[in-house]
Amino acid sequence: MAGIHITDIESAINWWRERAPSPDGISLAAELKKLAEIYALMVYFRETECDEDTLPAAARAAWLAWYDTTPDTPCIAICSTSQGDDHCKGCGRTFDEVQLWPEMTPGEKRATWRRITIESSAWRFNRYAERAAERKGQPAEAPTAAIAATANQVQTDRG
Repeated sequence: MAGIHITDIESAINWWRERAPSPDGISLAAELKKLAEIYALMVYFRETECDEDTLPAAARAAWLAWYDTTPDTPCIAICSTSQGDDHCKGCGRTFDEVQLWPEMTPGEKRATWRRITIESSAWRFNRYAERAAERKGQPAEAPTAAIAATANQVQTDRG
């Protein structure tokens, strides 16, 4: 039983707002109504997650349509769990998460994505950020401060 974080509901709402904008500024598409209802209940009850398994069918379908547009795996093809690490240095997933990824539910995968993004310690977020961006089909970003600092240190050591 995985929880869908409120930020994923927000992302799905925003994705649907772009896909099905309101024609009159008041009415909402059916998918937006269902997601907005879940979002409103989460805010009202001060919940940060909703249960993936008990999400109403229409809201789940709308969320899954957004989910299908997200990258499936955080893998950047540098897997240190195959070398015996408990956490992959490349993507940040645990050994079990790497092994069980194909069997995980969308909610479980998003929870893993959320954790590794918050931690931001995996190479996909620093050393190999360009590779991660390319795998997502996005242009490579500028190196992070850590990469720049490492480059400066190497340059200082050389000269």
